[in-house]
Amino acid sequence: MNNTVGTTRAAFLLNISVSRVKVLLQQERIKGAKKSGRVWKIPLIKGIPKVQGRGRGLRGTWRRKRSQQSTVIHVNKPQINRNRKQKANQPVITVRQGNRKTYCHLAEIKGACRVVYQPDNPLPCGAVVWIEVIPDTVVIPKLLRPMQMMI
Repeated sequence: MNNTVGTTRAAFLLNISVSRVKVLLQQERIKGAKKSGRVWKIPLIKGIPKVQGRGRGLRGTWRRKRSQQSTVIHVNKPQINRNRKQKANQPVITVRQGNRKTYCHLAEIKGACRVVYQPDNPLPCGAVVWIEVIPDTVVIPKLLRPMQMMI
């Protein structure tokens, strides 16, 4: 199992922005982080990067343990209808990771998942069919340019 991650994955695991992770790396507050060329290699300790606190000021708000929430992916049908009407190409896939929502054209799932159909118990947004991904699985939402969509 890979026990190092980059800045983007570390930001997701800590529930902070990528720019904040870069600031912490500049301040040398992430234990064991090393730069290899242009890429940071951040070690995972018990599944998350270890951030050193400071002696004064507010306490850090980064995540202390791994997320137990699953990721839910569903297709936004009203957006598909708007795209068809307006001849637009707005993202129609919604990736919900905890309380974070990301809209994309393509969601790459690197691990186990399942497709759920529950018409009697829909999601709060009204979706009755969705994909559930377990917490440890990586989901990469991607936006595509118009030229990439035609290929």
